[in-house]
Amino acid sequence: MIEMVIDARRKDLGGFEVGRILPFHARRMVGPFIFLDQMGPAEFAPGAEAVNVRPHPHIGLSTLTYLFEGEIMHRDNLGFTQAIRPGEVNWMTAGKGIVHSERTDPLKRSTGGPMHGMQAWIALPDEAEECDPAFYHHGEADQPTYENDGLFARLVAGEAYGTRATVKTTSPLFYVHWEMQAGVRTAPPPGRGTGGMSERALYVAKGMIEVGDQTFHRGQMIVLEPHAEPTVKALVPSTVMVMGGEPVGERLIWWNFVASSQARLDAASADWKAGRMKLPKDDAEEFIPLPETPAETKPEPTHPV
Repeated sequence: MIEMVIDARRKDLGGFEVGRILPFHARRMVGPFIFLDQMGPAEFAPGAEAVNVRPHPHIGLSTLTYLFEGEIMHRDNLGFTQAIRPGEVNWMTAGKGIVHSERTDPLKRSTGGPMHGMQAWIALPDEAEECDPAFYHHGEADQPTYENDGLFARLVAGEAYGTRATVKTTSPLFYVHWEMQAGVRTAPPPGRGTGGMSERALYVAKGMIEVGDQTFHRGQMIVLEPHAEPTVKALVPSTVMVMGGEPVGERLIWWNFVASSQARLDAASADWKAGRMKLPKDDAEEFIPLPETPAETKPEPTHPV
């Protein structure tokens, strides 16, 4: 039933903890999901720096930002400036190249407050790797929801449970947010054996759940076997992200770049180092420089902090 369990690698950034789940050395991707971070939970004091991600580039992927608490301001070199709040979705397709920043608005920083959310990268299929970059913001009403008997579910992106989210995806996938009260039982979208997705996983963002006869806690990803059809039970009030999809082929990931070839990673690195990728018009005073580590050593991505 369970193929693998991945523990988030947590890092304290001075009042702001981030847990990196994907990529993992033994499991680089789940479907097209090639990167997954949990941001927080954190409570920022008034005046604290909070989220302050300087402009940086991406290629070959779509980023999906989703918050449980707090607010982040997105700015990119297409001209979009957009705050994201809980229950909303920022979907940014990098394609052949985009540059963006993610920061806490100065007014929000002055008052402090909570921050908790998820950052996912979805690798683009071959035919979309070099597409034009784009950005989309979707409010809460754009994601189908279900609520009954202690379960709240929101389809953040993709298609599942007979419905589809508004987010425009480029390959078959689903991404679902569950809020489960203690004792609630539910099931993920079906696997390969019943016409569902080839690869699926559950990530416990808060609480504790039972899958089969095993117990899992906050910060653990449960990668399901392709034909498994488990029941998931919340042992305490829990927040779970459920994801899956079809593989898009082997992908290389280095820094903030995803590509199907080393040559494309090298070209993107050269473009950023030479200043050939435009900075956001409203956030052009600073940027994250290219790491000095050679691309073939595959350093951990710096995003989102």
